Amino acid sequence: MLASLRSAAVFGVEAYPVHVEVDVAFGLPHFSMVGLPDATVRESRDRVRSAIRNSGFEFPHHRITVNLAPADVRKAGSSFDLPIALGLLATSGPLNRRCVDDTVIVGELSLDGAINGIRGVLPIAVGARRLGMKRLLLPPHNAAEASVVDGLDICIARSLAEAVEALNEPERAKRADAASIAMAARSDGECDLADVRGQFLARRALEVAAAGAHNLLLTGPPGAGKTMLARRLGSILPPLTFDEALECTAIHSVAGTLGAGQGLLSERPFRAPHHTISTVALVGGGSIPRPGEISLAHHGVLFLDEMPEFDRRVLEVLRQPLEEGHVSIARAARTAVFPARFVLVGAMNPCPCGFSGDGRRACRCTPVQIAKYQSRLSGPLRDRIDLIVDVPAVPVGAIVDGEAGESSAAVRERVIAARRAQHARYGDGEPRTNAALRGSYAAKFCRTDSKGRLLLRRAVERLGLSARGYDRVLKVARTVADLAGDDGITSEHVAEALQFRVVEQGPRVGDV
Repeated sequence: MLASLRSAAVFGVEAYPVHVEVDVAFGLPHFSMVGLPDATVRESRDRVRSAIRNSGFEFPHHRITVNLAPADVRKAGSSFDLPIALGLLATSGPLNRRCVDDTVIVGELSLDGAINGIRGVLPIAVGARRLGMKRLLLPPHNAAEASVVDGLDICIARSLAEAVEALNEPERAKRADAASIAMAARSDGECDLADVRGQFLARRALEVAAAGAHNLLLTGPPGAGKTMLARRLGSILPPLTFDEALECTAIHSVAGTLGAGQGLLSERPFRAPHHTISTVALVGGGSIPRPGEISLAHHGVLFLDEMPEFDRRVLEVLRQPLEEGHVSIARAARTAVFPARFVLVGAMNPCPCGFSGDGRRACRCTPVQIAKYQSRLSGPLRDRIDLIVDVPAVPVGAIVDGEAGESSAAVRERVIAARRAQHARYGDGEPRTNAALRGSYAAKFCRTDSKGRLLLRRAVERLGLSARGYDRVLKVARTVADLAGDDGITSEHVAEALQFRVVEQGPRVGDV
């Protein structure tokens, strides 16, 4: 007896169809699986056997062969448990249909027959809709994210017995609740710019970074408020659009970071990995590629606190994603491409002890130690950071008696207006923000007046700006103009952009 069902797997953030073929023939009891299954898939034999027995069905004591096609692509994960079990039941009688071509089936089985949630359901739902499938049978845990896809009948089953009933009588199958996909209201929690006393230049840099999606480096002594400022960047970013929420949710679905029953992400991601993170954990990878922190921060913020403490090789892998907005993980069989369009925010001390240039405490570091510490951020990486801001220590009197700063809500309104101007200028495609301008787009939309060009020429001569630095100053000036509501870029906008472009003179120890 042969049964054939449809399932799917995920490579990168894209789903591909998998045909699950189950053959039960006379012979000595044996359960074999072919089609390049990994260890997790091979272990499904024991989960399927126990789930069938504990659900009140009879497990066939014959020669069982399971084929996962296409046979030349490695299969990973526990999502094939449910289609394999249903295929076995289709050959022995409880399931009436031996060929299910209109339904994609995914789910992990417990030993008692319950169906557990899996990763990557949103890309699978998108892929099923693209292939013209009518319905998707999955665990209730993943119903909310799958319901985002229109034109697909989302059926849920809590147990193997319910899955059998759903396939035998599709019209009586339980459906997902459409109300569960509504995006939650924005909640800024305890992070509000009104809590920040002083730091007017840093607050302005945060606003510019949010408006144009520019990368930002905060440097200052310990306790000056660098981390506090960075964690409030998310509170002034504009809300996610539907398309952005869909992209972010798909990445987090593949990574398994979505909560139980969670639908579309409602807030921009904020990722703050520890400085001991590895290269693979930061950019993604593995034998079956998984997204790293830079992809989990897509359309959000990646915060690297104490940036020089990160391994230099880890920091250097950021250079290409910062330019291209994605990362490619090449494997022998195929290449996975993960989106990685994020705002990088770094924080660092000016020297190893942290008090270089601080009037309150004397710095104990030698010039060589300071140069070696600062060289942990290479020149090419610094060149990709648009805004570099000095964050001095705030006097205690200003903290205790100072007035609260402008609220995040007020700043966010200006940021949204600037983003709206960029959308009107660039349209729905790429680029979406000023920071993403490339090539002819930058030359077309970042033209300045004669005074601005003269100011830039002097800056190149005196500050030693590279060609990339020159372009990035223009992009920041474009954002400053958008915040001011101006169509053109003037010398005043260029001057403000230049004050955020700190370029050290001369080579640093360890630079290549």
